[in-house]
Amino acid sequence: MREIEYREAIREAIIEEMDRDRKVFLIGEDIGIYGGAFKAYKGLLDKYGPDRVINTPISEAAIIGAGIGAALTGYRPIVEIMFIDFATLAMDQIANQAAKIHFMSGGSLNVPLVIRTQGGVGKGLAAQHSQSLEAWFYHMPGLKVVMPATSYDVKGLLKTAVRDNSPVMFIEHKMIYPVKGAVPEEEYTIPFGKADIKRKGEDITIFAYSNMVIKSIEAAEELEREGISCEVIDPRTLVPLDIDEVINSVKKTGRLIIVSEACRRGSVASDISARITERAFDYLHAPVKIVAGLDTPIPYNSTLEQASIPQKADIIKAVKELLQKSPRQR
Repeated sequence: MREIEYREAIREAIIEEMDRDRKVFLIGEDIGIYGGAFKAYKGLLDKYGPDRVINTPISEAAIIGAGIGAALTGYRPIVEIMFIDFATLAMDQIANQAAKIHFMSGGSLNVPLVIRTQGGVGKGLAAQHSQSLEAWFYHMPGLKVVMPATSYDVKGLLKTAVRDNSPVMFIEHKMIYPVKGAVPEEEYTIPFGKADIKRKGEDITIFAYSNMVIKSIEAAEELEREGISCEVIDPRTLVPLDIDEVINSVKKTGRLIIVSEACRRGSVASDISARITERAFDYLHAPVKIVAGLDTPIPYNSTLEQASIPQKADIIKAVKELLQKSPRQR
């Protein structure tokens, strides 16, 4: 199977969906001639023209508002918010309009809106361009939240998002765009709410999403050389969440580590920990352990930036600590 960059998988998904349905269009800042801040739209203005690749002024509220209006009239806009940090400028449109219109209309109105954005650290972009804010949208009923970690997943999930009748927060990670992964030539989609076991294991379950999936796999590979078998589960979508897949894994391993780049306070990781404890407490050999970002704004300094989020060594340390509390029975 061919291997392509994460950003190229995004571009392919957009092209396929725009060719399939003329009601799909793009709207956002710097997506025209510039091709997007991370080059996922390269060449699309020439291919589809300014009526379907709409470059906007710098106003996130206006961009999301226009996307909602278009969605309500039957279009399927893919709206870009360049950095997830800038979603703060459009939270009324996202949280009070897009997320609630279907419910408040008694189901008579749909908002088939995809909001593409990206977050996370790794580029030295400091506190206002490096946040992981998925918990805000995870908390909001009416929104679906997707966070793909691989080229295969981002293409299949983006195609599903475009066809969905609900507003979808499609959150990518800035460090994955150049990473290559296997993607088939033929068309495919990936259903929401279906987790993927990225690596099978017997001793401990690692639940991770977005860029932390990559770091967790690296940690699992190193631990395997020491005789420790880790199962790495990627939910792919946080809303809807395939909690049953996580529980099934915990029933097998008896141990769970949740890895998240976002700060721990009020996090997705904390909620997942609570849900697993409620539903699978009798299967746990030790308390659930969370490896998460520090409760601090992201520093500009590269060394401090990396220290503010989990690294491979932190995951390895957490696995060994958890196994010390609950030694394996072999």
